[in-house]
Amino acid sequence: MLQINPNLADLVSDAASSLLARLQSTATITAAAPGRVNLIGEHIDYCDGFVMPFAIDRYIVIAGCANGTSNARIATALGEEIATFDVSRQQQEGEPKWSNYIRGVVRGFQDRGHHIPGFDACILSSVPGGAGLSSSAALECATATFLEGLLDTRLDTKEKALLCQKAEHDFAHVPCGIMDQFASAFGKPNRLVLIDCQSGEPELVPFENPDLTVLIANTMVHHELSDGGYAARRKHTEEGLALLGKSSWRDVTAADVQANWSKLGEPVNRRARHVVGEIARTIDAAAALARNDFEALGPLMAASHDSLRDDFEVSCSELDTMVELARKIGRAGGVIGARMTGGGFGGSTVTLCESRKASEIATTLAAEYKKATGITPQIFASRPSRGAHLVG
Repeated sequence: MLQINPNLADLVSDAASSLLARLQSTATITAAAPGRVNLIGEHIDYCDGFVMPFAIDRYIVIAGCANGTSNARIATALGEEIATFDVSRQQQEGEPKWSNYIRGVVRGFQDRGHHIPGFDACILSSVPGGAGLSSSAALECATATFLEGLLDTRLDTKEKALLCQKAEHDFAHVPCGIMDQFASAFGKPNRLVLIDCQSGEPELVPFENPDLTVLIANTMVHHELSDGGYAARRKHTEEGLALLGKSSWRDVTAADVQANWSKLGEPVNRRARHVVGEIARTIDAAAALARNDFEALGPLMAASHDSLRDDFEVSCSELDTMVELARKIGRAGGVIGARMTGGGFGGSTVTLCESRKASEIATTLAAEYKKATGITPQIFASRPSRGAHLVG
């Protein structure tokens, strides 16, 4: 069954109500930042590759106000423990654990010379956590945008995204590339964000055809990127590049990998084959979009998933099942292409399909996935949406 995406205005209203209920404060500043899915280009944002995500219309909202003290008090609408910390001091990691994403962004502003006044805030999210949809990047970008409102300042969008990436590195200990924060910060309606991860420059790619939509299927199998799997894959890519004697993966060809297959050794050789292949697939996908050839995306998405499953080994049985079910529906049933999206080890798949058949496809995927796994998935549709912004 196709879920309806919560209305952003309702999220904003609910966040303000929760702020009043939990902290007895009235919202004067509200920021929103979206999660993201990646249409193609996985695990190469830290390899100087190209990635092509977009901002989804699922948001993290932060409603708050200055409180006249030196402390930040942050609540969630879920009723979790209220995080309280002194923003007059240089931020360090602390408890509760989820507050470190916020502390890291505060530290980024402090490192730029900003004095952060005490504030009250409440967080509400429609981005499923642990679904590979970058809820952490959305939280970081929403926090940075909220602080812009609180300080009456504005960072360059790229600087803001990089600040948020550093917060994830230093406070959550996830060595992520730039894709997640760039997608959340730079997102625009009807635009994919093609990011050159070597130059660090984004390019907005049109995705305006209303006859096409993207289904996001949360397998409900959650991963923890800080548990070592992500870091291990990144280390493999660094080792591979060093063994090949190149300064950038953009200088490596498929022939280079094949010629040095034994030298690279297992599993680094397969990691290298994925990186080189995925960079090429993303370039080809961008070219297909430029000529409005959506049919060419199907085989590219299929090859991407197979490579992530077999060479990079970040898929799992549930992700593979969801992708196989979409492949069985096939082009005749309205499916153009499907693949896992995000860091892997659980999370979500992305299925490019015909808009008029999206609901029927979602119903079939949900029923067959539950039959195969015993798990009820969460499936919703999204088109590219607006990135991080102040509301109102």
